[in-house]
Amino acid sequence: MTTQRTAAQSDTHPVDQHLPLGKLSALGLQHVLVMYAGAVAVPLIVGRALKLSPDEVALLISADLFCCGIVTLIQALGATQWFGIRLPVMMGVTFASVAPMVAIANANPGQAGAQLLFGSIIGAGLIAILIAPLISRMLRFFPPVVTGTIIAVIGITLMRVGINWIFGNPVGPTAPSIVDPAYAKWLADASAPGSALPPAPKGLALMPTVPNPKYADLTGVGISALVLVSILLIVKFAKGFVANISVLLGIVVGGIAATAMGLMTFEKVGKAAWVDVVLPFHFGMPQFDPLLILTMALVMIVVMIESTGMFLALGEMTERPVGQQDLARGLRTDGLGTLIGGIFNTFPYTSFSQNVGLVAVTGVKSRFVCVAGGVILIVLGLLPKMAALVESLPTVVLGGAGLVMFGMVLATGIRILGNVDFKTNRCNAMIVAVSIGIGMIPLLAPNFKQWMPHGLHPLIESGILLTSISAVLLNIFLNGARQDDAATIAAARQAEAH
Repeated sequence: MTTQRTAAQSDTHPVDQHLPLGKLSALGLQHVLVMYAGAVAVPLIVGRALKLSPDEVALLISADLFCCGIVTLIQALGATQWFGIRLPVMMGVTFASVAPMVAIANANPGQAGAQLLFGSIIGAGLIAILIAPLISRMLRFFPPVVTGTIIAVIGITLMRVGINWIFGNPVGPTAPSIVDPAYAKWLADASAPGSALPPAPKGLALMPTVPNPKYADLTGVGISALVLVSILLIVKFAKGFVANISVLLGIVVGGIAATAMGLMTFEKVGKAAWVDVVLPFHFGMPQFDPLLILTMALVMIVVMIESTGMFLALGEMTERPVGQQDLARGLRTDGLGTLIGGIFNTFPYTSFSQNVGLVAVTGVKSRFVCVAGGVILIVLGLLPKMAALVESLPTVVLGGAGLVMFGMVLATGIRILGNVDFKTNRCNAMIVAVSIGIGMIPLLAPNFKQWMPHGLHPLIESGILLTSISAVLLNIFLNGARQDDAATIAAARQAEAH
């Protein structure tokens, strides 16, 4: 009997092998821990940009983990002939979508903003499902010089988030300067009914001139530095799995330090339920704005091109060639995951490349390991206390980890560009130079669009989108559009740490 089972297993492709339950669970948990810090970062960023309450931000985290699990199961197991690449893939929220989502959130905070945001995500998911077969044929328009430039700008753009986590947001209660309280009192007295002074002109506002003591507080900076140093020490001295979860362990160290210093409390964790079901449309029925949908659809095209490279690299690693139909199924699942995300109050999904790297490190090719990881994520999404714990972390703890997470995205772009031919093809340098320069405009001159039609603002206030459009068009103009799958696979292998 044992001999027959062994023979059957030897006939099964490594991707389709069923491992013992204990080993499957342990390896699935390993995948979850590697992606956990990156997975919870996006709902924290977007939830706070929407100015949601802590309970609602915790709900976004639960919804995110729940949908990560659902979409991972669809991708790894497959669902009908249309969805699922059936390879060891873990799905998570893409960082590429953060900048446009934050722009939407800043312009439309609160519940109304959430409805607009999730409406645009649902619309983009539907479009992505429809255009997935087309995207799988567009690979020649996204060679490494284009994808490397785009990923580098994603990292540069996100770095601002990590820096603001350390020092305090550049606007609001932790702005670098505040209005002098004496000036504010004088203006209030002057504007009060019965004042002997003439009324203040309409729109009069006081300029902040007093340094805000809450901004760049040295205690918070010290905790961020502790997290960063912890991550670096773990990377330097730890091996294997422990090194792979260095960011998560650094956050744990920072959380312990913040608790010891009285900066982190657990009241919200105590009040949260042990188990709760994630329900769709928590913030009300979504609102559909055509321009915002187009913006998010452009983001999805970039995400799907990156996924294509990952799928091709994974097919080579697992010795299961990925064909045109396989690619279309995998990319449709990116779209389906994004559609599900919008319905369940979360965000666009893509394959997590750090987990692709883990497949290479461990040598375990079975897709059922990722199925086990998907089940664990679903369970975590049903535990509000876990989400409340993450939401309770002070931003200074996340800041030290953010520098690493977002810096690794930038480093990935640089590594991909490292394989690009700059010596014999001067056009490649021009593509990178101009595209990064254009991508920096919204970051360094955010008011550049003030005289442009307001309808265009959501489309042009994301440096990532501007870089993507610039890099693709310049590459077509200067280099033409030649198909090179080998270069795409090599670039995806370089991106394993992203």
